[in-house]
Amino acid sequence: MRIVLALGGNALLPRGATPDTSIQVAKVRLAVAALKPLAAQHELVITHGNGPQVGLLAAATADSDLPANVYPLDTLVAQTQGMIGLWITQALGDALPGRPVAGVLTRTLVDPDDPAMSRPTKFVGAVLGEEESRRLAHERGWVMARDGEHWRRVVPSPRPLRVLEADVVSALVGRGAVVVCAGGGGVAVRSWADGTHEGMEAVVDKDLASAVLAEQIGADLLIVLTDVAGVVEDYGSPQARLLQEASPAALRSLGLPEGSMGPKAEACASFVERTGGRAVIGALGQAEQIVAGRAGTQVLAR
Repeated sequence: MRIVLALGGNALLPRGATPDTSIQVAKVRLAVAALKPLAAQHELVITHGNGPQVGLLAAATADSDLPANVYPLDTLVAQTQGMIGLWITQALGDALPGRPVAGVLTRTLVDPDDPAMSRPTKFVGAVLGEEESRRLAHERGWVMARDGEHWRRVVPSPRPLRVLEADVVSALVGRGAVVVCAGGGGVAVRSWADGTHEGMEAVVDKDLASAVLAEQIGADLLIVLTDVAGVVEDYGSPQARLLQEASPAALRSLGLPEGSMGPKAEACASFVERTGGRAVIGALGQAEQIVAGRAGTQVLAR
C-alpha cells in the first residue's frame, strides 16, 4: 500500500515547550519508532508541519542585526524543510538499516491571486501574551491573532495547487525509498508565463499539501496524525463523541475550526472525493491500528 502520512509541527515542538534541538530530535525519534512498522510493510511518504519552527526562525532573524525581512517566508520554509528533514531522515535511517531514505526539498504551486494572500490565518511561531503580541505587531508589522488563551503570528496560507517535485517523490518511492518531503506544506511558489517560478510570502497548510501530493503520486491512503484520537463531534458538550467513520460531506458539515482541525478534515475529504481512496485523522501512537481501520476517524467515500 502507498501511504502519505502527515506529521504535525506541534508533534515535534509541543505548545509552550523550549525550542531546543534536543527536545525536537527526541520527539522525532519517538515518532519514527511508532512509524517503523508501517515503513517496513508499505510504501511510505512522510510530510511534516513547521508552524512553530518557521515562526521561531522568523523571530530570530527579526531580533538580529540583519536587515528587516532578509529571509522571506519562502526561504524560511526551505530552511525548516532542511532542518526537520534532517532529523526525520536520520532517525529513519537508524531505525531502518539497509532501507533507502530520502529527504526531498519540495515546492508547492499556489495562485498569487488566492484571496488567502490578503487574509492571514496560518499560525506560526510561539504562543505569546497579549502585550507582547501588540508590541511585535507594532515593531515588525506582523499580523497577530488569538490562539486559544494566547496570541500568535498569522501569515497567508493559499490553497496548494500542485507539488512540483511529485514525480521525483513517486520515482523514489517506486525504488523502495522512504521519502520525507513537503515540509511545511512545501515552499510556496507562483509561476510566470515564461515558465519560471518565484517564492511567495506565505506558508501552505501541510495537510492540504499532503492531500494534493497523495493524489499526484497515486497514494492509496492519506493519514493525518495529530495529538488527539480523531475528530470529535459536539466537542466540549456532554454529547461529545469520537467519530469512527465519516463521509467527506459529513466531515465538512461539522464546521471544524479553521485554525486547527478544519484543514485536516478538508484535506481528508478532498483526497477521498478526488481519488476514491481512504483518509484517516488520528493519533501518532495508533498508527498501525489506523492503517488497519481500527482507530482514528476513517474518512470513506459513500
